Amino acid sequence: FAFQTVEEKASLCQILGSPEFPMLSKEGDVMIGGAFSIHSKITSPSLVFTEKPKRLRCSVNLREFRFAQTMIFAIEEINKNSSLLRNVSIGYRIYDNCGSTLSSMRAVMALINGDEWMLGKSCSGQSAVHAIIGESESSSTIVLSQTTGPFKIPVISHSATCECLSSRTEYPSFFRTIASDFYQSRALAQLVKHFGWTWVGAVNSDSDYGNNGMAIFLAAAQEEGVCVEYRERFHRAEPEKLLKVVDVIRKSTARVIVGFLAHVEMNNLLEQLSLHNITGRQFIGVEAWITADSLVTPTSFAVLGGSLGFAVQKANISGMEDFLVKGFWETEFQCKEANQDSMINTTFCKENQDLMELIDYDDDVAELRYSSNIYKAVYAVAYSLHNILKCSNIQGCDKKVHVTHRQVVESLKQVNFTIKNGDRVWFDSTGATAARYEVVNWQHGPDGSVQFIPVGYYDASLPPGQRFVLKTEAIVWPGGSKEKPLSVCSESCPPGFRQAAIKGKPICCFSCIACAAGEISNSNSAVCLLCPLECWSNEDRSHCVPKVIEFLSFGETMGGLLAAFSLFGASLTLAVSCVFFRFRHTPLVKASNSELSFLLLFSLTLCFLCSLTFIGQPTEWSCMLRHTAFGASFALCMSCILAKTITVVIAFKATRPAKTVPQCSAALQRTSVLSFTLLQLLICVLWLIFAPPFPYKNTVHATEKIILECNLGSPLGFWTVLGYIGLLSLLCFILAFLSRKLPDNFNEAKFITFSMLIFCAVWVTFIPAYVSSPGKFTVAVEIFAILASSFGLFFSIFAPKCYILLVKPERNTKRHM
Repeated sequence: FAFQTVEEKASLCQILGSPEFPMLSKEGDVMIGGAFSIHSKITSPSLVFTEKPKRLRCSVNLREFRFAQTMIFAIEEINKNSSLLRNVSIGYRIYDNCGSTLSSMRAVMALINGDEWMLGKSCSGQSAVHAIIGESESSSTIVLSQTTGPFKIPVISHSATCECLSSRTEYPSFFRTIASDFYQSRALAQLVKHFGWTWVGAVNSDSDYGNNGMAIFLAAAQEEGVCVEYRERFHRAEPEKLLKVVDVIRKSTARVIVGFLAHVEMNNLLEQLSLHNITGRQFIGVEAWITADSLVTPTSFAVLGGSLGFAVQKANISGMEDFLVKGFWETEFQCKEANQDSMINTTFCKENQDLMELIDYDDDVAELRYSSNIYKAVYAVAYSLHNILKCSNIQGCDKKVHVTHRQVVESLKQVNFTIKNGDRVWFDSTGATAARYEVVNWQHGPDGSVQFIPVGYYDASLPPGQRFVLKTEAIVWPGGSKEKPLSVCSESCPPGFRQAAIKGKPICCFSCIACAAGEISNSNSAVCLLCPLECWSNEDRSHCVPKVIEFLSFGETMGGLLAAFSLFGASLTLAVSCVFFRFRHTPLVKASNSELSFLLLFSLTLCFLCSLTFIGQPTEWSCMLRHTAFGASFALCMSCILAKTITVVIAFKATRPAKTVPQCSAALQRTSVLSFTLLQLLICVLWLIFAPPFPYKNTVHATEKIILECNLGSPLGFWTVLGYIGLLSLLCFILAFLSRKLPDNFNEAKFITFSMLIFCAVWVTFIPAYVSSPGKFTVAVEIFAILASSFGLFFSIFAPKCYILLVKPERNTKRHM
């Protein structure tokens, strides 16, 4: 372009500057500056500081060129609007930074000082513009905002999303018509987690935009339980590092790649991936490149097909598309259409040969994503100036008002309006707009073209549970597959197993370990869950099932046998009672103290029957009855045997001449039996009053089943009852043992001694067996001890008598007695 003089700027539109640094401008009552990368830097100059830097080699950036067009369109539309800034025209000065932060600084200085700096004159002390629209990239925007910040010149960016720009302390006059990356980065982590990808790769631009955005993503990914296999970054001017990134991607096992890349870096990475034929990866993209038509090439879909990412919402602004594609050529470059095929007349455009490549340029024009943000930014400035100049529909605007940058900044904080397509424009406390994104998917359209198909949305202004909506069935995955790709470090653990971390590797890399008995897990569980107290794990450790209920029942073999022996013992005692009753007048029965014998048979019957109370499901009454009945029955039995033993001893001593012996009357016998028994009953009553036995579900002794048993309530009560019986039996044994050799044909003390030996042996053995027996066997051991000791007493004392009564009746005489 030819450099124009200052006087020539009065024309409608002119292009100023050299080919490396073009500038579009138009004069107006108020001025808005613009900074875009209309050209992209190819090589960096050599900065030796001994000579003037050489010019940058640049190529036209069609996307950024459209942004400049959009700004001009919005300004022209406002100038024609009779209700907004009436009688006040807006002018513009648009600078090209050629994709370089160095050029960005030059553009900033030009925008602050006007043409004086460009023409080598001294600074005027007053900025030539009231606000600046730009830049596109966060790093350049930071340079722009930091330079203009001390002067309170408002800067409004359409696509600088770095969270670092949200600081009102560092950037008090910065605004943007796009949301901060804080929301997008966290949404990326939620998107990855949503599809179960726990093993991903991460690549970002080595810039403020990429580094800050990736840092937020990595923190959010860690919260979501997503592991990052590698994190690589590169700058557009670092081809060696780019090749390293490509090599890392090729060797990695992660099938999902989160690309937090600026448009230029993504284009460079795409070229290298296509060159090395690295395909089959699932790319997750950001708004900077996910809807860029310039990335669509004949070979790019093999790499990026099926990509998912967050895109700035589309906007439909009437008139803009036509202006961007056609009107700009006629208005700005005085080029006329030669025919209906929209071919440019080269006669009029021959001086603009470097712009001929813009003929077919329509990148993203139909969707107007970032273009709408520029449109909103220009209107935000216009509305803020409208309020400062106190404009009205009747009188217009007060041009005498001196507009300061601080006024514009404060007015921008208050703007709240709706553009013609219905979108509302306002700025939050950080100077940004609400975070709303479309989730788009790279797919082939019906005509074979690449299309960015919306498959969901993310709206940070909604409640947490409603922010993220995805239509998974509409997604086409890499390779045209309808099956979601898998990207994990370790396969999911099946039900019944838990994850176990592998030393030295991320938490997403694990081995699978079977859950312990009584624990369960679902698929891919990090921990095994303990089953509730009354449940147990099934064989696969996948579900909790009710535990087996165990108690000694009449229906099972062991319970039935014990019950049968109990009834058999009771029947025998009854039969012997009948025999004794039949022979009650014979010498043998009389010599055996018939009254005590019948009472002993009765107590043995109770001993046999009390074992039945131990069989069956424990209840409150059965628990109290079984131990008290056992204690009372055996106390009565031991009392009878003790009385018989004393009687035998006294009887034998009475046969010796010259000996005075005490008389053992029937009343004394009854009194002793009653006393000994009542003492046991008293112990039982006290036990029942203060700490009675109760039914209890034992889940400790056997973890896989529930043992229904009777809790003793008070172990002291149980052992006191048992100890008292032991004391009586010990007295019986001592007395019987001392009198076992007394002379006579029938010495009952011998049989009592033998019975006491059996009784004591049984119960001494019972104690360790009782303590160590598990579950229902504890009850079985106690029943066995009752039956064994009862049968021992019965056979030892009554079997010899029954033998004489029934088999040897001839010996049943006084002479033999």
